[in-house]
Amino acid sequence: MSTTTSGPRTPVAAGRAARPAPARRPRPRIGATTVVTYVVALVVALFSIGPVVYAVLGGFRDNGQIAADPVALPDPWVFEKYQLVLTSPDFWRQVLNSTLVAGLTTTIVTVLGVMAAFALSKYRFRGREALYTFFTLGLLFPLTVAILPLFILVRSLDLLNNPLGVALPQAAFALPVTIVILRPFLRALPQELEDAAMIDGCSKLGYFRRIVIPLSGPGMVTVGVLAFVASWNAYLLPLLVLGDGDSYTLPLGTANFSTQYTSDTAAILAFTSLAMIPALVFFLLAERRIVGGLSGAVKG
Repeated sequence: MSTTTSGPRTPVAAGRAARPAPARRPRPRIGATTVVTYVVALVVALFSIGPVVYAVLGGFRDNGQIAADPVALPDPWVFEKYQLVLTSPDFWRQVLNSTLVAGLTTTIVTVLGVMAAFALSKYRFRGREALYTFFTLGLLFPLTVAILPLFILVRSLDLLNNPLGVALPQAAFALPVTIVILRPFLRALPQELEDAAMIDGCSKLGYFRRIVIPLSGPGMVTVGVLAFVASWNAYLLPLLVLGDGDSYTLPLGTANFSTQYTSDTAAILAFTSLAMIPALVFFLLAERRIVGGLSGAVKG
């Protein structure tokens, strides 16, 4: 009885025999829900970006082009309207006034908000939850509801035609959302950090200044950007408080410019575009920090 033996396998052949065939990954299926979500998001984006693009491009046209075809591209491109706005001293004065009011509002909201949120998140005292509920109820009352009492109060404090007369009420109405965002964010900080700081000889104020504030940076940026954009776009309260034309903010300046140049649609579009650019740029630059701050607040 004879046996047959095959020749020795080469390393290449052995490797090919031992290596399993790569498994094909199934292609992800795009469901109807995903398609509908993307379509809705695209429509919302078009409705949000469309007016901005139209206003910016409209400033590069003249009134004849806008009357002939309101939705066409500039042909030729006209820079006269933007030049008219940029060379106006009133425009730059209103930019300065808006920056001052929004900066004061943002500073007050951020400083007081992080202090109040830290106390409501880390210290236990009687009535803490009731106080937090009181702040939360502030979300239910928009500024327009209390506009008349606010005007009387600002006038009694002699703050008319004063940036503080606008910044202080705006900061007060922005504090509820600030505390709601920052409290869970600060509550997520581990107690071991404070214990370690106390062991190292750090005081309560030192712990707050050296550890809490740096770690709560994303949340503070979030509330700061929200307060800045809301203050920059505010119209009703500055209209009642800032009666002097020299103290107008950009929303008031836009309304005044629209009244002055009623027949010049292209100039109005150019002024509106330049007025909203700072807030858009500020928001886009801080977009990632806003998302990070809101994510931290939700996780907390």
